[in-house]
Amino acid sequence: MRQALAHHLAAITHVQAWVARLLIIPKSGQHSVGVERQFFPSLGQVLNAQRAIGVWAASDVVTAPVNWRLHLTQTWLEDHRRRSQVAIPDGIGPETLTECLGEACLETVPTWNLSLRPLVVDTGEIEVATFIQEFADPGIPLLVRADAGTSLTITDPLLPASEGQTLPADQIMAMARDLRRPASWTDRRPDSARHTHLAATVRVTLPATGGSAPHYGELTLLGVEDAGGRGRTQLWLTNMTTAQPALLVRLTRLADKVDADFTDISEGVGMRDFTGRSFGGRPRHITLASAAHAVVALSRRTP
Repeated sequence: MRQALAHHLAAITHVQAWVARLLIIPKSGQHSVGVERQFFPSLGQVLNAQRAIGVWAASDVVTAPVNWRLHLTQTWLEDHRRRSQVAIPDGIGPETLTECLGEACLETVPTWNLSLRPLVVDTGEIEVATFIQEFADPGIPLLVRADAGTSLTITDPLLPASEGQTLPADQIMAMARDLRRPASWTDRRPDSARHTHLAATVRVTLPATGGSAPHYGELTLLGVEDAGGRGRTQLWLTNMTTAQPALLVRLTRLADKVDADFTDISEGVGMRDFTGRSFGGRPRHITLASAAHAVVALSRRTP
Protein backbone atom coordinates (compact mmCIF):
# COMPACT_ATOMS: atom_id res chain seq x y z
CA MET A 1 0.00 0.00 0.00
CA ARG A 2 2.79 2.42 0.82
CA GLN A 3 4.54 1.65 -2.47
CA ALA A 4 1.29 2.35 -4.33
CA LEU A 5 0.91 5.61 -2.42
CA ALA A 6 4.45 6.66 -3.39
CA HIS A 7 3.83 5.97 -7.09
CA HIS A 8 0.47 7.77 -6.95
CA LEU A 9 2.05 10.90 -5.48
CA ALA A 10 4.90 10.75 -8.01
CA ALA A 11 2.34 10.59 -10.82
CA ILE A 12 0.14 13.51 -9.77
CA THR A 13 2.58 15.89 -8.04
CA HIS A 14 5.91 17.41 -8.95
CA VAL A 15 8.09 15.47 -6.51
CA GLN A 16 11.32 17.45 -6.09
CA ALA A 17 12.95 15.16 -3.52
CA TRP A 18 12.49 12.19 -1.22
CA VAL A 19 13.03 13.43 2.33
CA ALA A 20 14.01 11.08 5.18
CA ARG A 21 13.38 12.26 8.73
CA LEU A 22 13.19 10.87 12.27
CA LEU A 23 9.82 10.47 13.98
CA ILE A 24 9.78 10.39 17.79
CA ILE A 25 6.63 8.95 19.39
CA PRO A 26 6.43 9.53 23.18
CA LYS A 27 4.76 6.74 25.15
CA SER A 28 3.65 6.49 28.78
CA GLY A 29 4.20 2.73 29.21
CA GLN A 30 6.89 0.15 28.46
CA HIS A 31 4.96 -2.45 26.45
CA SER A 32 4.40 -0.89 23.00
CA VAL A 33 6.78 -2.41 20.47
CA GLY A 34 10.13 -0.56 20.31
CA VAL A 35 9.44 1.85 23.15
CA GLU A 36 12.49 2.66 25.25
CA ARG A 37 13.69 5.37 27.61
CA GLN A 38 16.60 7.13 25.89
CA PHE A 39 18.26 10.46 25.22
CA PHE A 40 17.27 12.26 22.02
CA PRO A 41 20.02 14.68 20.87
CA SER A 42 17.66 16.54 18.52
CA LEU A 43 15.41 17.40 21.48
CA GLY A 44 18.10 17.64 24.16
CA GLN A 45 16.11 15.50 26.59
CA VAL A 46 15.40 11.97 27.77
CA LEU A 47 12.05 10.52 26.70
CA ASN A 48 10.20 7.23 26.92
CA ALA A 49 9.45 6.84 23.22
CA GLN A 50 9.50 4.90 19.97
CA ARG A 51 11.72 5.97 17.07
CA ALA A 52 10.89 5.49 13.41
CA ILE A 53 12.32 6.67 10.10
CA GLY A 54 9.87 8.18 7.61
CA VAL A 55 10.52 8.80 3.92
CA TRP A 56 8.44 11.57 2.35
CA ALA A 57 7.58 12.71 -1.15
CA ALA A 58 8.27 16.44 -1.08
CA SER A 59 7.77 19.54 -3.19
CA ASP A 60 7.19 23.24 -2.53
CA VAL A 61 3.43 22.57 -2.70
CA VAL A 62 2.82 19.06 -1.27
CA THR A 63 4.67 16.80 1.13
CA ALA A 64 3.42 13.40 2.29
CA PRO A 65 5.00 10.35 3.96
CA VAL A 66 5.27 7.24 1.77
CA ASN A 67 7.30 4.76 3.85
CA TRP A 68 8.20 4.00 7.48
CA ARG A 69 10.60 1.75 9.39
CA LEU A 70 10.40 1.28 13.15
CA HIS A 71 13.76 1.29 14.95
CA LEU A 72 14.15 -1.76 17.20
CA THR A 73 17.10 -1.83 19.58
CA GLN A 74 19.17 -4.75 20.81
CA THR A 75 17.56 -4.37 24.25
CA TRP A 76 14.18 -5.14 22.73
CA LEU A 77 15.17 -7.87 20.35
CA GLU A 78 17.21 -9.90 22.85
CA ASP A 79 14.30 -10.05 25.29
CA HIS A 80 12.44 -13.16 24.10
CA ARG A 81 9.46 -12.54 26.37
CA ARG A 82 8.88 -9.03 25.00
CA ARG A 83 9.40 -10.22 21.42
CA SER A 84 6.75 -12.86 21.90
CA GLN A 85 4.27 -10.48 23.53
CA VAL A 86 4.30 -8.08 20.56
CA ALA A 87 4.81 -10.78 17.88
CA ILE A 88 8.09 -9.60 16.37
CA PRO A 89 9.00 -12.06 13.55
CA ASP A 90 12.05 -14.27 14.13
CA GLY A 91 13.98 -12.90 11.14
CA ILE A 92 14.17 -9.34 12.47
CA GLY A 93 17.45 -8.45 14.20
CA PRO A 94 18.80 -5.37 15.99
CA GLU A 95 20.09 -2.42 13.99
CA THR A 96 21.53 0.98 14.70
CA LEU A 97 19.51 4.08 13.84
CA THR A 98 21.90 4.64 10.91
CA GLU A 99 21.18 1.13 9.63
CA CYS A 100 17.45 1.69 10.10
CA LEU A 101 17.67 4.88 8.05
CA GLY A 102 19.72 3.19 5.35
CA GLU A 103 17.32 0.27 4.97
CA ALA A 104 14.28 2.60 4.82
CA CYS A 105 15.91 4.70 2.09
CA LEU A 106 17.11 1.71 0.07
CA GLU A 107 13.69 0.09 0.18
CA THR A 108 11.89 3.26 -0.86
CA VAL A 109 13.95 4.82 -3.61
CA PRO A 110 15.77 2.15 -5.66
CA THR A 111 13.71 -0.94 -4.74
CA TRP A 112 10.33 0.64 -5.51
CA ASN A 113 11.58 2.01 -8.86
CA LEU A 114 10.48 5.53 -8.03
CA SER A 115 11.42 8.59 -10.06
CA LEU A 116 15.07 9.53 -9.65
CA ARG A 117 15.01 12.55 -7.37
CA PRO A 118 17.47 13.80 -4.72
CA LEU A 119 17.34 12.01 -1.37
CA VAL A 120 17.39 14.59 1.43
CA VAL A 121 18.31 13.10 4.82
CA ASP A 122 17.40 15.40 7.69
CA THR A 123 18.22 13.79 11.01
CA GLY A 124 21.07 14.72 13.32
CA GLU A 125 21.17 11.39 15.16
CA ILE A 126 22.94 9.18 12.61
CA GLU A 127 26.57 8.40 11.79
CA VAL A 128 26.84 10.51 8.64
CA ALA A 129 30.06 8.93 7.30
CA THR A 130 28.73 5.41 7.91
CA PHE A 131 25.47 6.18 6.12
CA ILE A 132 27.21 7.64 3.07
CA GLN A 133 29.83 4.89 2.87
CA GLU A 134 27.53 1.91 3.42
CA PHE A 135 24.04 2.88 2.32
CA ALA A 136 24.21 5.78 -0.13
CA ASP A 137 23.87 4.65 -3.74
CA PRO A 138 26.31 6.78 -5.81
CA GLY A 139 23.69 6.86 -8.57
CA ILE A 140 21.16 8.66 -6.34
CA PRO A 141 21.62 12.42 -5.76
CA LEU A 142 22.15 12.79 -2.00
CA LEU A 143 21.93 15.69 0.44
CA VAL A 144 22.44 14.77 4.11
CA ARG A 145 22.54 17.00 7.16
CA ALA A 146 25.93 16.93 8.91
CA ASP A 147 26.66 17.88 12.50
CA ALA A 148 29.36 20.33 13.48
CA GLY A 149 31.83 17.62 14.50
CA THR A 150 31.67 15.55 11.29
CA SER A 151 35.29 15.01 10.19
CA LEU A 152 36.03 15.82 6.55
CA THR A 153 39.15 16.13 4.40
CA ILE A 154 39.42 19.37 2.40
CA THR A 155 40.09 18.96 -1.33
CA ASP A 156 39.00 22.43 -2.47
CA PRO A 157 41.68 24.55 -4.20
CA LEU A 158 39.80 27.66 -3.04
CA LEU A 159 41.17 26.88 0.43
CA PRO A 160 44.81 26.21 -0.57
CA ALA A 161 46.26 26.69 2.91
CA SER A 162 44.03 23.91 4.28
CA GLU A 163 43.86 21.53 1.31
CA GLY A 164 44.44 17.95 2.47
CA GLN A 165 43.66 18.68 6.12
CA THR A 166 41.00 16.72 8.01
CA LEU A 167 38.90 19.01 10.20
CA PRO A 168 35.41 19.19 11.76
CA ALA A 169 32.73 20.47 9.40
CA ASP A 170 32.05 23.62 11.42
CA GLN A 171 35.73 24.64 11.31
CA ILE A 172 35.87 24.10 7.56
CA MET A 173 32.80 26.26 7.05
CA ALA A 174 34.23 28.96 9.31
CA MET A 175 37.31 29.10 7.05
CA ALA A 176 35.02 29.41 4.02
CA ARG A 177 33.13 32.40 5.39
CA ASP A 178 34.44 34.69 2.63
CA LEU A 179 33.02 32.28 0.03
CA ARG A 180 29.42 32.93 1.08
CA ARG A 181 27.14 34.22 -1.67
CA PRO A 182 23.38 34.96 -1.84
CA ALA A 183 21.34 31.97 -3.02
CA SER A 184 17.85 32.90 -4.24
CA TRP A 185 14.92 31.01 -5.76
CA THR A 186 11.17 31.28 -6.30
CA ASP A 187 9.01 28.39 -5.13
CA ARG A 188 6.03 26.86 -6.97
CA ARG A 189 3.38 27.77 -4.43
CA PRO A 190 0.48 30.04 -5.48
CA ASP A 191 2.07 33.06 -3.77
CA SER A 192 5.35 32.44 -5.70
CA ALA A 193 7.40 33.67 -2.77
CA ARG A 194 11.06 34.52 -3.40
CA HIS A 195 13.60 33.31 -0.84
CA THR A 196 17.21 34.28 -0.23
CA HIS A 197 19.86 32.69 1.98
CA LEU A 198 23.62 32.93 2.24
CA ALA A 199 25.44 29.79 1.12
CA ALA A 200 29.02 28.61 0.83
CA THR A 201 30.32 25.35 -0.65
CA VAL A 202 33.61 23.52 -0.07
CA ARG A 203 34.80 20.41 -1.87
CA VAL A 204 35.67 17.61 0.59
CA THR A 205 35.98 13.84 0.98
CA LEU A 206 35.30 11.52 3.87
CA PRO A 207 38.56 10.88 5.74
CA ALA A 208 40.41 7.60 5.28
CA THR A 209 39.87 5.09 8.09
CA GLY A 210 41.84 2.01 9.06
CA GLY A 211 44.62 2.86 6.65
CA SER A 212 42.39 2.63 3.58
CA ALA A 213 41.01 5.41 1.44
CA PRO A 214 37.23 5.97 1.46
CA HIS A 215 35.47 4.28 -1.46
CA TYR A 216 32.96 7.12 -1.81
CA GLY A 217 33.99 9.96 -4.13
CA GLU A 218 34.25 13.70 -3.70
CA LEU A 219 31.48 15.55 -1.86
CA THR A 220 30.46 19.14 -1.32
CA LEU A 221 30.04 20.61 2.15
CA LEU A 222 27.25 23.19 2.09
CA GLY A 223 26.79 25.88 4.73
CA VAL A 224 23.43 27.72 4.82
CA GLU A 225 22.56 30.86 6.79
CA ASP A 226 19.70 33.33 6.66
CA ALA A 227 20.05 36.31 4.34
CA GLY A 228 21.44 38.52 7.09
CA GLY A 229 24.14 36.05 8.10
CA ARG A 230 22.59 35.65 11.53
CA GLY A 231 21.74 32.51 13.43
CA ARG A 232 23.26 29.07 13.35
CA THR A 233 24.78 27.77 10.12
CA GLN A 234 23.19 24.58 8.80
CA LEU A 235 25.71 22.06 7.47
CA TRP A 236 24.93 19.57 4.69
CA LEU A 237 26.92 17.06 2.62
CA THR A 238 26.03 16.28 -0.99
CA ASN A 239 27.32 14.24 -3.91
CA MET A 240 25.74 16.80 -6.28
CA THR A 241 29.10 18.50 -6.66
CA THR A 242 28.15 20.49 -9.79
CA ALA A 243 24.76 21.72 -8.53
CA GLN A 244 24.24 25.44 -8.01
CA PRO A 245 24.07 26.51 -4.34
CA ALA A 246 20.57 27.94 -4.86
CA LEU A 247 19.27 24.50 -5.90
CA LEU A 248 20.92 22.82 -2.91
CA VAL A 249 19.52 25.40 -0.49
CA ARG A 250 16.08 25.00 -2.01
CA LEU A 251 16.27 21.24 -1.38
CA THR A 252 17.21 21.80 2.28
CA ARG A 253 14.08 23.95 2.68
CA LEU A 254 11.94 20.95 1.69
CA ALA A 255 12.99 19.35 4.97
CA ASP A 256 11.52 22.37 6.77
CA LYS A 257 8.26 21.99 4.85
CA VAL A 258 8.08 18.31 5.85
CA ASP A 259 8.45 19.32 9.50
CA ALA A 260 5.77 21.99 9.17
CA ASP A 261 3.35 19.66 7.38
CA PHE A 262 3.88 16.94 9.97
CA THR A 263 2.77 19.36 12.68
CA ASP A 264 -0.04 20.81 10.58
CA ILE A 265 -1.44 17.63 9.00
CA SER A 266 0.09 14.39 10.34
CA GLU A 267 -0.64 15.18 13.98
CA GLY A 268 -4.28 15.80 13.08
CA VAL A 269 -4.74 12.49 11.25
CA GLY A 270 -3.26 10.51 14.14
CA MET A 271 0.21 9.62 12.90
CA ARG A 272 1.48 9.19 16.47
CA ASP A 273 -1.76 7.87 17.94
CA PHE A 274 -1.53 4.09 17.57
CA THR A 275 -2.47 2.66 20.97
CA GLY A 276 -1.87 -1.02 20.22
CA ARG A 277 1.30 -2.86 21.19
CA SER A 278 1.86 -5.35 18.38
CA PHE A 279 4.57 -5.24 15.75
CA GLY A 280 2.06 -5.93 12.98
CA GLY A 281 -0.59 -3.45 14.05
CA ARG A 282 1.62 -0.37 14.02
CA PRO A 283 2.55 -0.43 10.30
CA ARG A 284 -1.11 -0.84 9.35
CA HIS A 285 -2.03 2.18 11.43
CA ILE A 286 0.78 4.39 10.14
CA THR A 287 0.07 3.37 6.53
CA LEU A 288 -3.55 4.49 6.84
CA ALA A 289 -2.44 7.70 8.57
CA SER A 290 0.00 8.36 5.71
CA ALA A 291 -2.79 7.94 3.17
CA ALA A 292 -4.98 10.30 5.22
CA HIS A 293 -2.15 12.85 5.31
CA ALA A 294 -1.88 12.64 1.51
CA VAL A 295 -5.63 13.19 1.10
CA VAL A 296 -5.51 16.33 3.26
CA ALA A 297 -2.34 17.67 1.60
CA LEU A 298 -3.66 17.13 -1.93
CA SER A 299 -7.02 18.69 -1.11
CA ARG A 300 -5.27 21.92 -0.09
CA ARG A 301 -3.60 22.45 -3.46
CA THR A 302 -4.82 25.36 -5.53
CA PRO A 303 -6.22 23.86 -8.79
